[in-house]
Amino acid sequence: MKTNPFSHRLEDLAKRLKKRKIDIAMIRGEANIRALTGVDCDNALLTVMADGEVRFYTDFRYIPAIRRTAPYLRVADLKRFKEPKVLRVGYESTLPTSRYLAMQEKFKKAAMVDISSDITAIRSVKTIEEQEKLRAAEKLNDEIWSEAQKLFKPGMTEKDMARIIKHIMIERGDGEAFATIVCVGKNAAECHHVPDDTVWDGKEPVLVDMGVKLDGYCSDMTRNIVPKGVAAEYRRVYDAVLEANMLGIASVKSGITSGELDGIVRRFLAKKGYKKEFGHSLGHGVGVEIHEAPMAAKKQKTVLEPGMSVTIEPGVYVEGKLGVRIEDLVLVTADGCEVLSHSAK
Repeated sequence: MKTNPFSHRLEDLAKRLKKRKIDIAMIRGEANIRALTGVDCDNALLTVMADGEVRFYTDFRYIPAIRRTAPYLRVADLKRFKEPKVLRVGYESTLPTSRYLAMQEKFKKAAMVDISSDITAIRSVKTIEEQEKLRAAEKLNDEIWSEAQKLFKPGMTEKDMARIIKHIMIERGDGEAFATIVCVGKNAAECHHVPDDTVWDGKEPVLVDMGVKLDGYCSDMTRNIVPKGVAAEYRRVYDAVLEANMLGIASVKSGITSGELDGIVRRFLAKKGYKKEFGHSLGHGVGVEIHEAPMAAKKQKTVLEPGMSVTIEPGVYVEGKLGVRIEDLVLVTADGCEVLSHSAK
């Protein structure tokens, strides 16, 4: 039988359950199931017992495919699931209310315990295979950005440019990891601007935040088109953000907390006069979802470890005037980090 490449994660979860005196984990979230088993299924229940027993339940439609692609899992029909007699049940706080209530009904005499933080911690350190998939996704993202820029022309709208990127992502990858952001001129002052009919005249700067999904894993990167002759204020902001981005990358190392990393970059931009203009967190992890742990934000105490991914994306936004964000995805290593995005800044 094929070896389970996710066995160490399941064993880790079982140990965490035992330590917290939780008898069984009932996992329904698609992303969590993908990260713990490698299976992508929209109607599944993964059960993990404190003694290490693992079972995968789904419906008739998916059983044959899962037996073929994940023979290391014990698969059964969801209709045949019978709740064991237990005292404490682990659940994900991200569950829809209807599913939580149904679970609560099944385990009437058991205490419900949130295990979201345990699963998040397990997922935050990427396996060797996951790291390779992140590298591949980010490499493709670089290539798509290079291709897309050649197709951008003055007279196009933000929507036009976003469609170009989306089309190439569908053609060469598995589509968008998130809705592509394209901002012309002052629209970039809106951090998550939704592309509209604003026309690019070829003279204004353009901010593009994009990520392609490949083999189930996301990528993420932000770059700016900076035409010659941009306003001096824009150039000052751009240079400050670029320096902040490079400082953030240089500061990533095993042992630093995600909050400390955020603080290093935040203090730098504050000294440059952009304290209020940098209003979001420095970054986030990337994996099967576009936003995962660790979060590089104020007061976050996650200690960075080798194998964790995190974006470094400082930004400065002057409402009604301009916005600049430069974002790279990195993998934490024992002595620093590996930068996965290589597009010119």
